[in-house]
Amino acid sequence: MPDADAKLLTAQISDRIRTINAEIKGVAKARKVQLVAVSKQQPAARIDAALAAGHRVFGENRVAEAEAHWQARRQAYPDLCLRFIGHLQSNKAAVAVALCDVIESVDRDKIALSLAKEMARQKRPLPCLVQVNTGEEAQKSGVFPQDAVAFVARCRTQHGLNIVGLMCIPPVHEEAAMHFALLAKLAKEAKVAQLSMGMSGDYIEAVKFGATSVRLGTAIFGGRVN
Repeated sequence: MPDADAKLLTAQISDRIRTINAEIKGVAKARKVQLVAVSKQQPAARIDAALAAGHRVFGENRVAEAEAHWQARRQAYPDLCLRFIGHLQSNKAAVAVALCDVIESVDRDKIALSLAKEMARQKRPLPCLVQVNTGEEAQKSGVFPQDAVAFVARCRTQHGLNIVGLMCIPPVHEEAAMHFALLAKLAKEAKVAQLSMGMSGDYIEAVKFGATSVRLGTAIFGGRVN
């Protein structure tokens, strides 16, 4: 990409990030909310523009794409924080633990066990979040709400994971607020502090319900490239 185009793209993404952070601050007041830039299916130029704008927290939902995006870039940006936010297969646990800094999508005992083994082997005890399927949708990953508190406890006591919070993706055609409220309630019951909820279309509502991090893709980068 020519320098002029790269500078323009960096300025555009920087403006979006600044505007979003200002909106979040206006709702959260003194409470800190982390903006996670979801870089899945985004071209290299947009990712580099976000980095050039000073942003350092990114989310990926596929291990192979995360490797392609970040394996080399991690060397250039030691302050990078990469959060894995997608459905994770057991055979990808080793790469996820090596590459990422937070795992947001622990959703079953099999993956909890695989992650625990890899974290011990690699000596990387990463913070984790449990994904809750608040809408109990068959096509989505995540533990059902009625199982969430017990699963958090099991991940801690049986698997030794450092569970720091909960994550959810509300159903597309339902009011997001009731799902955010449910996740906040479950977090209190499970005694975890972090709430990863809210995406490009509903992040302000999520912040109102106590989100500690929001995951935004199109609001930062524009439409995804398939």
